[in-house]
Amino acid sequence: MWSVVLMGLAGLLIGGAVSFRSQGMSKIIVISFWVLAGLALLGAYLLTLDLS
Repeated sequence: MWSVVLMGLAGLLIGGAVSFRSQGMSKIIVISFWVLAGLALLGAYLLTLDLS
């Protein structure tokens, strides 16, 4: 369940990064959105692992 939520959040962050890039926003904002999206996807992947 939480992995699906994190994947949706990553999608929104990627969309925001692409939108901000096309609007000519600061590069640090665009890069931070990409990094946050990557961390959300990593978290979603880690939640799917069965560690027990």
